[in-house]
Amino acid sequence: MNLKQARVLLTGGAGGIGGAIAEALLAKGAAVLLVDMNEMALQHFATGQLGQYGDRVATLAANLTRADDRALVSAQAQHFHGGINVLINNAGVSHFRLLDEQSPEAIDLALAVNLQAPIHLCRLLLPHLRGQAAAHILNTGSVFGSIGYPAYAVYSATKFGMRGFSEALRRELGDSTVSVHYLAPRATRTGINSAEVEQMNAELGVTMDTVSTVAAAACRILENEADETVVGWPEKLFTRINSVLPGLVDKSIARQLAVIRRYAGAGPAATPSA
Repeated sequence: MNLKQARVLLTGGAGGIGGAIAEALLAKGAAVLLVDMNEMALQHFATGQLGQYGDRVATLAANLTRADDRALVSAQAQHFHGGINVLINNAGVSHFRLLDEQSPEAIDLALAVNLQAPIHLCRLLLPHLRGQAAAHILNTGSVFGSIGYPAYAVYSATKFGMRGFSEALRRELGDSTVSVHYLAPRATRTGINSAEVEQMNAELGVTMDTVSTVAAAACRILENEADETVVGWPEKLFTRINSVLPGLVDKSIARQLAVIRRYAGAGPAATPSA
């Protein structure tokens, strides 16, 4: 895809990975409609860092767990610069807690934001996207959508679900003009990470990418029209090993479990992700 021709709806666009993706797309000539529930952060970002891009940037504050807000987003997306031809489902919440220490409300929020909202948004926008000469859906997942990880059980469940949804929808739309892509970042340095997550990753020697690294991968997956991309090595290898020899990954993670447990009870229950 030539990103100069991209008219993008990007959720979770007020900062973090979403903000970096927006900047990367705009730098390549795309027009981007940013959606986020944090209206103040959204406006500050759009008028500040993105101000140079003029009318190629628009914003809409919305809570995607609400049906009426999703309908509003869908309606505006269909009129943005003549109608979007790219949907990027990036908004999410990140949990770092042992399961028995998570509240029912936190679990429900993760399911609603990370999995249900993107599915609903795809359903709403599919008729419009099918009407484009060529259209793309890019779902942001996680390495934890291929490798279940302790203290991220609910988060992993939502990202496994998003990966499965993306795969199934890609096949469902295989004879249409709509392509479906799945991007799986590894650990990334963003404001959603608690101090405990940062400390745990440092102790375990986990490599953390910058948001610009993930944004560059998002641009590449659209430009190359790749089905699925895992960001980072050796994570890309581990996802493949886990799919065929999960017992090896079990043993590797078991050696980390004491460290994970030491940090997992101290973080926030749910943190918005961009």
